Amino acid sequence: MTTGVSTAAQLERFRELLLAERREAEERLAEQSEGITAVREARSDTSIDDEHDPDGPTMSQEWSQRTAVLHDVEHELADIDQALARIDDGTYGVCERCGEKITVARLEARPTATRCIDCARLVH
Repeated sequence: MTTGVSTAAQLERFRELLLAERREAEERLAEQSEGITAVREARSDTSIDDEHDPDGPTMSQEWSQRTAVLHDVEHELADIDQALARIDDGTYGVCERCGEKITVARLEARPTATRCIDCARLVH
């Protein structure tokens, strides 16, 4: 039998872990947002010929990369917020597919996990 989250102390530890991950993700989101603003400003400068700049990636490439990272961080924040909501409503650590407990080891590796390892393997 695998052991899932079963004590208030464990839940609080996971809440703190998720909140720390949220703070880090918010910092990355702010950095990417600033970078996108800089790229937007550079793209609006008509004197820049970014398609022929031998010194680096084009503004289009930079924009594409930054928006992809921004999207990933936004998705990460949503996952963290959903995990925090599951802690609040008492469903944290319960597999959304089979209803069994998700092991503490899995949650330590991936605190936003919504499925036990067996059910997660079925999806991928």
